[in-house]
Amino acid sequence: MPTVVIHSKGEAFSGEVKEDTNLVVRAGIKQFPYPHLAYKCGMGKCGTCASRILAGAEHLPPPNWKEKKQLGDKIDEGFRLVCQLWIKNDIELRQEKVTEQA
Repeated sequence: MPTVVIHSKGEAFSGEVKEDTNLVVRAGIKQFPYPHLAYKCGMGKCGTCASRILAGAEHLPPPNWKEKKQLGDKIDEGFRLVCQLWIKNDIELRQEKVTEQA
């Protein structure tokens, strides 16, 4: 089972999730990473769940078109939309404010 570490508000929160888990879905049903993950739409439209991937990015698929549209150049800085990721391996992330793209 993958371990997820979320850095939020100066603390690190860690938990295990089932393989092939979407963290926004889990938070939505009040399981880890709830309440440490900020999210809204869950569809890649709002960007609220944007997070900098600190470890485990090499196991993620390439960014999809929703991430490219929402994040733009921030992808090169290691940002991803958590709602678009299905976790299969350990991952560590930090949510940071991302300036909206035009």
